[in-house]
Amino acid sequence: MKKILTLFLMSTALFVNAQAFKGKGDTKLDIGANLQDGGSGIRVGADFGVAENISFGFVTSYLLGVAKIDGVKPDFEDRIDLKARLNANLNTVLNLGPNVDIYPGLDLSLKNFGGHIGGRYFFSEGIGLVTEIGFPIAKYDPTTTEDFQNLNNQFVFNIGFSFNL
Repeated sequence: MKKILTLFLMSTALFVNAQAFKGKGDTKLDIGANLQDGGSGIRVGADFGVAENISFGFVTSYLLGVAKIDGVKPDFEDRIDLKARLNANLNTVLNLGPNVDIYPGLDLSLKNFGGHIGGRYFFSEGIGLVTEIGFPIAKYDPTTTEDFQNLNNQFVFNIGFSFNL
């Protein structure tokens, strides 16, 4: 119930203008929930258009609903991740229209090197929905036996709102 209430509060408190990716100079802010095995949390990201179909950005996530593992709670550094990312925005290439943005990309984080595939749909010029899946390609230290290493090194599903700044 706590997770549903958190997601509802985030969705009703954050309304600003948004539209699909328009290329160079376009900036998107994504705010949403991060859902994965072993925990769920909040996620905030920003993408900046640098060319007609290319954007770069930053994403941070913090896991809230993490249970103790072998009686130990994870520390702050076990729960947080920060990523730099590069996207190929395909809405103009695929002629999807002004309300849709599909983007595959790569990201380099504090925990791994990975990829993501996402999409944004804007149901008005004011606000849009974003969903994204992310997956690690290479973990920085896959041999460690640390209990919490897998928290930020697994398949994740993100959902939230997208805003144009």
